[in-house]
Amino acid sequence: MDHSQFLDVTRDESARLATAYRGADPATPVPSCPGWTLAKLVKHTGSAQAWARTIAERHSMEPVDPRTIDLGLPDDETEYGNWFAAGAQKLVDVLGALDPGVPLWSWAGDDRAAFWSRRMAHETAVHRWDAQHATGGALDPIDAPLAVDGIDERFDNLPATAARSGITPTGNGETIHLHATDCDGEWLAHLVPDGLEWSHGHGKGDVAARGSASDLLLMVYGRVPADAVEVFGDDALLARFRDLMKL
Repeated sequence: MDHSQFLDVTRDESARLATAYRGADPATPVPSCPGWTLAKLVKHTGSAQAWARTIAERHSMEPVDPRTIDLGLPDDETEYGNWFAAGAQKLVDVLGALDPGVPLWSWAGDDRAAFWSRRMAHETAVHRWDAQHATGGALDPIDAPLAVDGIDERFDNLPATAARSGITPTGNGETIHLHATDCDGEWLAHLVPDGLEWSHGHGKGDVAARGSASDLLLMVYGRVPADAVEVFGDDALLARFRDLMKL
């Protein structure tokens, strides 16, 4: 997927999230984000989008303190859906005006506009799923090509998130195999003393998880339990892997 496709995803998934929000009580709990309400979920996602937009607007190569950004958040939580939709469109417009290779600061070391279009697409898609899951209405899976890239992105960004958390995912050569059943997507992850190594491909793992690309991504992000996919081998290793991927 490319820069423009990721922006299309952000636009479309933002519209779905806003629709789910408008039809629900803002105080509805979000089971996949313990302790959160729908209002907090939408505020979080909209704030992340505003942060990315501000970095892009400023062509910043330094971190921007998100606390300094005027979100324009409505006092009435029932208006959060409209606030979020408007902010998402601003983000798409600002990033869409940039070449994907334009230098922009990122927290993961990939200092390009393309990092932010990709990150915001996945951020928005997963939180759209959270919102639909919370409201109990139609629950759309994440599109397979996007889910495949989402797993790639999670692996790509894991070193940076591990550094921020102070926890390094290490092991003694244990191998995890992920296999998408509805599209071309396979991953081999090795937990080694220096950290986690990964590659695309087929191979025997100490544990294997098979399922749709959407379910695999949601399992990796802790949104669905491991038994949402087929598991073969070491259940405890898969649970440990999921905990590391959620850092």
